[in-house]
Amino acid sequence: MIESLSLLGAGGHPAHGTDFTAVDVRTTGLRPGRVVELAAVRVHADGSLVGELTTLVDPGADVSPGPSVVHGITRGELDDAPSFGAVLGPLLDLCAGSVIVAHDLAFVTAFLDFETQFAGVRMPVLPGVSTLAAAQSVVRLPNYRLATVAHALGVSGRPGQTALSRARTVAALVTGMFGRYGCTFATQPVFPGLPRLAGGRLLPRGEAVPAEPGWMAEALERVAAGRTGDAYLDLLAEAVSDQHLSRAEVAALAASATEAGLSEGRVRTTHEQLVTALRHIAERDGVVTAVEARELRQVATALGVTDAGDLRPAAGGKPTRVLVLGTTVAADGMRARVLAEGVQLAKKLTASVTHLVVDATVPATEPRRARAAELGAEVVDVRAAPVALGFEPPPAPRAAVAAPSRPAKVLGGRLLMGAGLVLMFIVVIGMFGGTPLAGGIFLAVLGVGALLGGWVLAEPAPR
Repeated sequence: MIESLSLLGAGGHPAHGTDFTAVDVRTTGLRPGRVVELAAVRVHADGSLVGELTTLVDPGADVSPGPSVVHGITRGELDDAPSFGAVLGPLLDLCAGSVIVAHDLAFVTAFLDFETQFAGVRMPVLPGVSTLAAAQSVVRLPNYRLATVAHALGVSGRPGQTALSRARTVAALVTGMFGRYGCTFATQPVFPGLPRLAGGRLLPRGEAVPAEPGWMAEALERVAAGRTGDAYLDLLAEAVSDQHLSRAEVAALAASATEAGLSEGRVRTTHEQLVTALRHIAERDGVVTAVEARELRQVATALGVTDAGDLRPAAGGKPTRVLVLGTTVAADGMRARVLAEGVQLAKKLTASVTHLVVDATVPATEPRRARAAELGAEVVDVRAAPVALGFEPPPAPRAAVAAPSRPAKVLGGRLLMGAGLVLMFIVVIGMFGGTPLAGGIFLAVLGVGALLGGWVLAEPAPR
């Protein structure tokens, strides 16, 4: 249904005049199956909103909604929701003539393909873009989960549980990729005609304001994962980001993994790897706070990892915590660098922030500059931040070029005077021997110049 377009830097087909429709789905599990919530947000290339839709989707009365701990959808909420076939018409109407965008485009495409085939609708191939793949081409991050990429690229807010919240984040990301980073299409997108289907009613669900991320949510942004990621690890990270996780919820997550083909041993190993990674992040800066220790123990207990280690809060000290302000590529690069170095990246200025990094787009009158100084945070220009944060050593001082010693100057002057005398002698002999006048004058000028230059070098230094 959706074919991923290759992206270039400068030199490809620009996105001017192109619309993007960001699509996100909440699903019954990891493998291609049923969609329980759908959202789409259409924007112009400049980021201005064209339209959006969102709805719960009933996969069938006998179908479980899947891991509610991740998407927050219960079976009861789906009983009055429309089927996917009933909402496909409005979705296609919104997407017509636009490039489809999803963070993990392959994942979303697999579920949409399954649902359209189940509904008996034949679809043409649509042009698409993956913000995950695009982000991999412009920044180096520990992982490329949606929340991590959005934080690193300065997207305000945090994607919540709903598909609409996540689709809005994806829309902001794609317009930033084509605007700030100058991405272009390797080939011109082709927009096929779409089937016209009857529109059904939609059933949006309420959208709660995402809670302020705690240490666990921030630490998960620094947990390393491969460029291709791990679907179960991503699901697990989304579930534990608020550290409130029960054994029953963990069992539901594990069941989703098993259904997708993961062995029980692989599931246990993934739990252990996550807890170990979080422990290393907590200990990396040498300061383990009481909050970090408490949240890590809660998650380890819920995941059944009994050997989480003796993690004790350290007395005193303040972990490095960085807030980066700015909308330039340099600011994005510094946010990504902070995460890659395993340092806490703040979303707002609080007393726990130790460094405020600013780029050229942040005016000197920005109130957070003065507030940071009041809180004791160091305000650093983005160009000086790698050294100030200890990511790079200070540049080595330039060695001064030593002036020639006095004896060397005297010796050089005398040699030059000698060369001048030799030239003058050659001129005299040549004139008597019939050397042309022009040649004699030229050699004489060289000789006089050498005599004068040598005299200047060899002249005694003033006392």
